[in-house]
Amino acid sequence: MLKLIDPVKVEQQAANALRHILSEVPAIEHLEVRHVAAKDQGVDLLAHIDTSGRRYTLVAGVKSGGQPRQIRPALLMLKDYAARQSEPVTSVLVAPYLSAEAQDLCREYEVAYLDLEGNARLAFGTFFISRQLSSKPAAERRALRSLFKPKSAQVLRQLLREPARPWKVTDLSEAAGVSLGHVSNVRTALLDREWAQVSDDGVFLSQPNMLLDAWRKAYEPPAGQCQGFYTTVHGAMLTDAIRTLPPCSSRTGRIALASFSAAQWLAPYGRTGTQYFYTDAAGLEQLREALQLVPAGKGENVFVTVLDDPGLFRDTVEPASGVCCTSPVQTYLDLARAGERGQEAADHLRQECLQWPL
Repeated sequence: MLKLIDPVKVEQQAANALRHILSEVPAIEHLEVRHVAAKDQGVDLLAHIDTSGRRYTLVAGVKSGGQPRQIRPALLMLKDYAARQSEPVTSVLVAPYLSAEAQDLCREYEVAYLDLEGNARLAFGTFFISRQLSSKPAAERRALRSLFKPKSAQVLRQLLREPARPWKVTDLSEAAGVSLGHVSNVRTALLDREWAQVSDDGVFLSQPNMLLDAWRKAYEPPAGQCQGFYTTVHGAMLTDAIRTLPPCSSRTGRIALASFSAAQWLAPYGRTGTQYFYTDAAGLEQLREALQLVPAGKGENVFVTVLDDPGLFRDTVEPASGVCCTSPVQTYLDLARAGERGQEAADHLRQECLQWPL
Protein backbone atom coordinates (compact mmCIF):
# COMPACT_ATOMS: atom_id res chain seq x y z
CA MET A 1 0.00 0.00 0.00
CA LEU A 2 1.35 3.44 -0.94
CA LYS A 3 2.32 5.70 1.93
CA LEU A 4 0.41 8.96 1.68
CA ILE A 5 2.40 12.19 2.03
CA ASP A 6 0.99 14.85 4.35
CA PRO A 7 1.34 18.17 2.45
CA VAL A 8 1.09 20.20 5.69
CA LYS A 9 3.97 18.24 7.20
CA VAL A 10 6.02 18.62 4.01
CA GLU A 11 5.42 22.38 4.04
CA GLN A 12 6.62 22.64 7.64
CA GLN A 13 9.69 20.55 6.84
CA ALA A 14 10.35 22.75 3.81
CA ALA A 15 10.24 25.88 5.97
CA ASN A 16 12.68 24.32 8.43
CA ALA A 17 15.02 23.20 5.64
CA LEU A 18 15.02 26.65 4.03
CA ARG A 19 15.62 28.29 7.40
CA HIS A 20 18.44 25.88 8.20
CA ILE A 21 20.39 26.25 4.95
CA LEU A 22 20.15 30.06 5.01
CA SER A 23 21.15 30.27 8.68
CA GLU A 24 24.48 28.65 7.76
CA VAL A 25 25.50 31.77 5.80
CA PRO A 26 27.50 33.92 8.29
CA ALA A 27 26.90 37.17 6.41
CA ILE A 28 23.13 37.00 6.88
CA GLU A 29 22.22 39.34 9.75
CA HIS A 30 18.50 38.68 9.94
CA LEU A 31 16.36 35.86 8.56
CA GLU A 32 12.61 35.41 8.60
CA VAL A 33 10.81 32.46 7.00
CA ARG A 34 7.03 32.34 7.21
CA HIS A 35 4.06 30.65 5.61
CA VAL A 36 1.93 32.72 3.26
CA ALA A 37 -1.59 32.44 1.90
CA ALA A 38 -0.80 32.57 -1.81
CA LYS A 39 -1.18 28.91 -2.71
CA ASP A 40 -3.37 29.75 -5.69
CA GLN A 41 -0.33 31.59 -7.08
CA GLY A 42 2.08 28.74 -6.35
CA VAL A 43 3.74 30.35 -3.32
CA ASP A 44 3.76 28.64 0.09
CA LEU A 45 6.70 30.25 1.89
CA LEU A 46 8.19 33.71 2.06
CA ALA A 47 11.74 34.42 3.28
CA HIS A 48 13.23 37.84 4.06
CA ILE A 49 17.01 38.07 4.32
CA ASP A 50 18.88 41.12 5.58
CA THR A 51 22.62 41.43 4.93
CA SER A 52 24.97 44.40 4.56
CA GLY A 53 22.10 46.86 4.64
CA ARG A 54 20.17 45.10 1.88
CA ARG A 55 17.04 42.97 1.95
CA TYR A 56 16.42 39.98 -0.32
CA THR A 57 13.11 38.20 -0.73
CA LEU A 58 12.71 34.52 -1.57
CA VAL A 59 9.34 33.04 -2.55
CA ALA A 60 9.08 29.27 -2.34
CA GLY A 61 6.62 26.78 -3.74
CA VAL A 62 6.42 23.44 -1.94
CA LYS A 63 5.55 20.19 -3.73
CA SER A 64 4.93 16.76 -2.23
CA GLY A 65 6.50 15.03 -5.25
CA GLY A 66 9.69 15.84 -7.11
CA GLN A 67 9.49 14.20 -10.53
CA PRO A 68 9.54 16.48 -13.62
CA ARG A 69 5.85 16.12 -14.48
CA GLN A 70 4.91 16.96 -10.87
CA ILE A 71 7.01 20.11 -10.61
CA ARG A 72 6.74 21.64 -14.09
CA PRO A 73 3.41 23.44 -13.35
CA ALA A 74 4.86 24.74 -10.07
CA LEU A 75 7.90 26.16 -11.86
CA LEU A 76 5.67 27.99 -14.33
CA MET A 77 3.59 29.48 -11.51
CA LEU A 78 6.69 30.60 -9.59
CA LYS A 79 8.15 32.25 -12.69
CA ASP A 80 4.85 34.02 -13.35
CA TYR A 81 4.53 35.18 -9.73
CA ALA A 82 8.08 36.56 -9.66
CA ALA A 83 7.55 38.42 -12.94
CA ARG A 84 4.49 40.23 -11.52
CA GLN A 85 6.24 41.60 -8.42
CA SER A 86 7.25 45.26 -8.28
CA GLU A 87 10.50 44.37 -6.47
CA PRO A 88 12.92 41.58 -7.46
CA VAL A 89 12.30 38.23 -5.77
CA THR A 90 14.06 34.89 -6.02
CA SER A 91 11.87 31.89 -6.79
CA VAL A 92 12.63 28.61 -5.02
CA LEU A 93 11.09 25.17 -5.46
CA VAL A 94 11.15 22.83 -2.44
CA ALA A 95 10.25 19.11 -2.44
CA PRO A 96 11.04 16.01 -0.38
CA TYR A 97 13.39 14.85 -3.15
CA LEU A 98 14.21 16.25 -6.56
CA SER A 99 15.49 13.76 -9.11
CA ALA A 100 18.41 14.69 -11.36
CA GLU A 101 15.95 15.35 -14.19
CA ALA A 102 13.87 17.59 -11.91
CA GLN A 103 16.96 19.55 -10.87
CA ASP A 104 17.84 20.05 -14.54
CA LEU A 105 14.31 21.32 -15.13
CA CYS A 106 14.66 23.86 -12.29
CA ARG A 107 17.86 25.17 -13.85
CA GLU A 108 16.15 25.34 -17.23
CA TYR A 109 13.39 27.51 -15.75
CA GLU A 110 15.95 29.54 -13.74
CA VAL A 111 14.27 28.66 -10.45
CA ALA A 112 16.35 27.91 -7.36
CA TYR A 113 15.69 24.61 -5.62
CA LEU A 114 16.05 22.76 -2.35
CA ASP A 115 15.01 19.27 -1.32
CA LEU A 116 14.71 17.66 2.09
CA GLU A 117 17.53 15.24 1.27
CA GLY A 118 20.03 18.14 1.15
CA ASN A 119 20.33 18.90 -2.58
CA ALA A 120 20.23 22.64 -3.15
CA ARG A 121 21.00 25.42 -5.58
CA LEU A 122 20.19 28.90 -4.29
CA ALA A 123 21.41 32.19 -5.75
CA PHE A 124 20.47 35.72 -4.67
CA GLY A 125 22.52 38.89 -4.68
CA THR A 126 26.17 37.86 -4.33
CA PHE A 127 25.29 34.60 -2.56
CA PHE A 128 25.43 31.20 -4.21
CA ILE A 129 24.74 27.93 -2.37
CA SER A 130 25.12 24.62 -4.18
CA ARG A 131 24.93 21.12 -2.74
CA GLN A 132 24.70 17.89 -4.70
CA LEU A 133 24.34 14.48 -3.07
CA SER A 134 24.96 11.26 -4.98
CA SER A 135 22.64 9.17 -2.80
CA LYS A 136 18.91 8.72 -3.33
CA PRO A 137 16.29 8.36 -0.58
CA ALA A 138 14.98 4.88 0.13
CA ALA A 139 11.59 5.64 -1.44
CA GLU A 140 13.20 6.73 -4.72
CA ARG A 141 15.46 3.66 -4.79
CA ARG A 142 12.43 1.44 -4.22
CA ALA A 143 10.52 3.19 -7.00
CA LEU A 144 13.35 2.67 -9.48
CA ARG A 145 13.83 -0.97 -8.48
CA SER A 146 10.10 -1.50 -8.95
CA LEU A 147 10.23 0.10 -12.41
CA PHE A 148 12.96 -2.31 -13.51
CA LYS A 149 11.66 -5.51 -11.93
CA PRO A 150 11.01 -8.47 -14.31
CA LYS A 151 7.34 -7.79 -15.11
CA SER A 152 7.93 -4.07 -15.55
CA ALA A 153 11.02 -4.85 -17.61
CA GLN A 154 8.84 -6.78 -20.06
CA VAL A 155 6.90 -3.57 -20.67
CA LEU A 156 10.06 -1.46 -20.99
CA ARG A 157 11.70 -3.84 -23.45
CA GLN A 158 8.55 -3.76 -25.59
CA LEU A 159 8.54 0.06 -25.58
CA LEU A 160 12.25 0.28 -26.37
CA ARG A 161 11.86 -1.87 -29.47
CA GLU A 162 10.10 1.05 -31.18
CA PRO A 163 10.29 4.08 -28.86
CA ALA A 164 8.26 6.36 -31.14
CA ARG A 165 5.40 3.88 -31.51
CA PRO A 166 2.31 4.86 -29.45
CA TRP A 167 0.65 2.11 -27.43
CA LYS A 168 -2.79 1.75 -25.92
CA VAL A 169 -2.64 0.17 -22.47
CA THR A 170 -4.57 -2.93 -23.58
CA ASP A 171 -2.32 -3.51 -26.60
CA LEU A 172 0.84 -3.04 -24.56
CA SER A 173 -0.46 -5.40 -21.89
CA GLU A 174 -1.03 -8.11 -24.47
CA ALA A 175 2.31 -7.58 -26.24
CA ALA A 176 4.31 -7.55 -22.99
CA GLY A 177 2.37 -10.40 -21.37
CA VAL A 178 1.57 -8.55 -18.14
CA SER A 179 -1.60 -7.27 -16.50
CA LEU A 180 -3.34 -4.01 -17.37
CA GLY A 181 -2.62 -2.74 -13.86
CA HIS A 182 1.07 -3.42 -14.25
CA VAL A 183 1.21 -1.54 -17.56
CA SER A 184 -0.66 1.38 -15.98
CA ASN A 185 1.86 1.58 -13.13
CA VAL A 186 4.81 1.58 -15.54
CA ARG A 187 3.07 4.16 -17.72
CA THR A 188 2.57 6.49 -14.74
CA ALA A 189 6.20 6.14 -13.62
CA LEU A 190 7.47 6.95 -17.12
CA LEU A 191 5.16 9.95 -17.48
CA ASP A 192 6.12 11.33 -14.05
CA ARG A 193 9.79 11.25 -15.05
CA GLU A 194 8.90 12.69 -18.48
CA TRP A 195 10.56 9.74 -20.20
CA ALA A 196 7.25 9.16 -21.99
CA GLN A 197 4.43 11.24 -23.45
CA VAL A 198 0.84 10.56 -24.42
CA SER A 199 -0.61 11.20 -27.86
CA ASP A 200 -4.11 10.55 -29.19
CA ASP A 201 -2.89 7.09 -30.19
CA GLY A 202 -1.37 6.14 -26.84
CA VAL A 203 1.80 6.35 -24.77
CA PHE A 204 5.25 6.44 -26.39
CA LEU A 205 8.82 6.95 -25.20
CA SER A 206 9.96 10.54 -25.65
CA GLN A 207 13.30 10.04 -23.84
CA PRO A 208 14.44 6.46 -24.52
CA ASN A 209 18.07 7.34 -23.88
CA MET A 210 17.31 8.69 -20.41
CA LEU A 211 15.31 5.56 -19.63
CA LEU A 212 18.13 3.28 -20.77
CA ASP A 213 20.73 5.30 -18.84
CA ALA A 214 18.70 4.96 -15.64
CA TRP A 215 18.12 1.25 -16.27
CA ARG A 216 21.84 0.66 -16.77
CA LYS A 217 22.62 2.28 -13.41
CA ALA A 218 19.94 0.32 -11.56
CA TYR A 219 20.25 -2.95 -13.50
CA GLU A 220 20.26 -6.26 -11.69
CA PRO A 221 20.81 -9.47 -13.72
CA PRO A 222 17.72 -11.66 -14.08
CA ALA A 223 17.27 -14.14 -11.27
CA GLY A 224 18.20 -17.74 -11.99
CA GLN A 225 20.70 -20.52 -11.41
CA CYS A 226 24.00 -19.99 -13.23
CA GLN A 227 25.92 -23.15 -14.09
CA GLY A 228 29.36 -23.56 -15.61
CA PHE A 229 30.19 -26.22 -18.22
CA TYR A 230 32.95 -27.24 -20.56
CA THR A 231 32.55 -28.04 -24.25
CA THR A 232 34.93 -29.16 -26.96
CA VAL A 233 32.58 -27.79 -29.64
CA HIS A 234 34.05 -24.58 -31.10
CA GLY A 235 33.97 -22.29 -34.14
CA ALA A 236 31.83 -23.36 -37.07
CA MET A 237 30.84 -26.56 -35.26
CA LEU A 238 29.47 -24.47 -32.40
CA THR A 239 27.46 -22.28 -34.79
CA ASP A 240 26.08 -25.35 -36.55
CA ALA A 241 25.14 -26.93 -33.21
CA ILE A 242 23.31 -23.77 -32.12
CA ARG A 243 21.39 -23.68 -35.39
CA THR A 244 20.22 -27.27 -34.93
CA LEU A 245 18.46 -26.35 -31.66
CA PRO A 246 14.65 -26.45 -31.87
CA PRO A 247 12.79 -23.12 -32.10
CA CYS A 248 12.40 -21.33 -28.76
CA SER A 249 9.13 -22.45 -27.17
CA SER A 250 7.75 -23.49 -23.80
CA ARG A 251 7.18 -27.00 -25.18
CA THR A 252 10.63 -27.79 -26.60
CA GLY A 253 12.63 -25.47 -24.35
CA ARG A 254 13.75 -21.86 -24.41
CA ILE A 255 17.37 -20.99 -25.24
CA ALA A 256 18.92 -17.62 -26.09
CA LEU A 257 22.50 -16.54 -26.58
CA ALA A 258 23.29 -13.83 -24.05
CA SER A 259 25.92 -11.22 -23.10
CA PHE A 260 29.14 -11.49 -25.17
CA SER A 261 27.73 -14.41 -27.18
CA ALA A 262 24.69 -12.39 -28.27
CA ALA A 263 26.84 -9.34 -28.97
CA GLN A 264 28.92 -11.37 -31.43
CA TRP A 265 25.82 -11.62 -33.63
CA LEU A 266 24.37 -8.18 -32.95
CA ALA A 267 27.44 -5.90 -32.93
CA PRO A 268 30.78 -7.79 -32.89
CA TYR A 269 33.39 -6.03 -30.79
CA GLY A 270 35.95 -8.57 -29.60
CA ARG A 271 36.17 -12.33 -29.70
CA THR A 272 35.64 -14.37 -26.55
CA GLY A 273 36.29 -18.03 -25.91
CA THR A 274 33.42 -18.24 -23.43
CA GLN A 275 29.78 -18.69 -24.39
CA TYR A 276 26.78 -17.37 -22.46
CA PHE A 277 23.18 -18.58 -22.58
CA TYR A 278 19.83 -18.01 -20.90
CA THR A 279 17.57 -21.08 -20.81
CA ASP A 280 14.68 -22.66 -19.02
CA ALA A 281 14.93 -26.19 -17.57
CA ALA A 282 13.95 -27.91 -20.83
CA GLY A 283 16.28 -25.67 -22.81
CA LEU A 284 19.21 -26.62 -20.60
CA GLU A 285 18.79 -30.28 -21.52
CA GLN A 286 18.63 -29.39 -25.21
CA LEU A 287 21.79 -27.34 -24.84
CA ARG A 288 23.62 -30.10 -22.94
CA GLU A 289 23.05 -32.50 -25.80
CA ALA A 290 23.74 -30.10 -28.67
CA LEU A 291 27.00 -28.72 -27.27
CA GLN A 292 28.08 -31.91 -25.47
CA LEU A 293 28.31 -30.00 -22.20
CA VAL A 294 30.03 -31.55 -19.22
CA PRO A 295 30.07 -30.06 -15.71
CA ALA A 296 33.28 -28.22 -14.89
CA GLY A 297 34.62 -27.25 -11.51
CA LYS A 298 37.09 -24.92 -13.19
CA GLY A 299 38.05 -24.02 -16.73
CA GLU A 300 34.43 -23.46 -17.75
CA ASN A 301 33.90 -22.11 -21.24
CA VAL A 302 30.09 -22.14 -21.23
CA PHE A 303 27.89 -20.40 -18.65
CA VAL A 304 24.17 -21.15 -18.64
CA THR A 305 21.65 -19.28 -16.50
CA VAL A 306 18.38 -21.15 -16.00
CA LEU A 307 15.97 -18.26 -15.50
CA ASP A 308 13.37 -18.17 -12.73
CA ASP A 309 11.06 -16.02 -14.89
CA PRO A 310 10.64 -16.79 -18.61
CA GLY A 311 9.45 -13.27 -19.44
CA LEU A 312 12.84 -12.31 -20.87
CA PHE A 313 12.34 -14.81 -23.72
CA ARG A 314 9.47 -12.65 -25.05
CA ASP A 315 12.11 -10.17 -26.23
CA THR A 316 14.56 -12.27 -28.21
CA VAL A 317 15.77 -11.59 -31.75
CA GLU A 318 17.04 -13.77 -34.59
CA PRO A 319 19.98 -11.93 -36.23
CA ALA A 320 20.69 -14.97 -38.43
CA SER A 321 18.67 -18.02 -39.40
CA GLY A 322 18.35 -20.40 -36.45
CA VAL A 323 20.28 -18.11 -34.05
CA CYS A 324 18.22 -16.83 -31.10
CA CYS A 325 19.75 -13.95 -29.05
CA THR A 326 18.66 -11.67 -26.28
CA SER A 327 17.49 -8.34 -27.66
CA PRO A 328 19.92 -5.43 -28.11
CA VAL A 329 18.54 -3.79 -24.95
CA GLN A 330 18.94 -6.90 -22.78
CA THR A 331 22.37 -7.65 -24.29
CA TYR A 332 23.46 -4.07 -23.62
CA LEU A 333 22.40 -4.25 -19.97
CA ASP A 334 24.18 -7.56 -19.41
CA LEU A 335 27.38 -6.36 -21.05
CA ALA A 336 27.37 -3.17 -18.98
CA ARG A 337 27.65 -5.33 -15.84
CA ALA A 338 30.46 -7.52 -17.24
CA GLY A 339 33.52 -5.54 -16.16
CA GLU A 340 35.56 -3.01 -18.13
CA ARG A 341 35.69 -5.11 -21.29
CA GLY A 342 31.95 -5.65 -21.09
CA GLN A 343 31.32 -1.91 -20.69
CA GLU A 344 33.35 -1.24 -23.84
CA ALA A 345 31.35 -3.87 -25.74
CA ALA A 346 28.12 -2.38 -24.36
CA ASP A 347 29.04 1.10 -25.58
CA HIS A 348 29.86 -0.30 -29.01
CA LEU A 349 26.56 -2.20 -29.19
CA ARG A 350 24.62 0.89 -28.16
CA GLN A 351 26.33 2.91 -30.87
CA GLU A 352 25.51 0.28 -33.49
CA CYS A 353 22.02 -0.89 -32.45
CA LEU A 354 20.44 1.51 -29.97
CA GLN A 355 20.58 4.93 -31.54
CA TRP A 356 17.43 7.00 -31.14
CA PRO A 357 16.76 10.69 -31.89
CA LEU A 358 17.43 12.90 -28.87
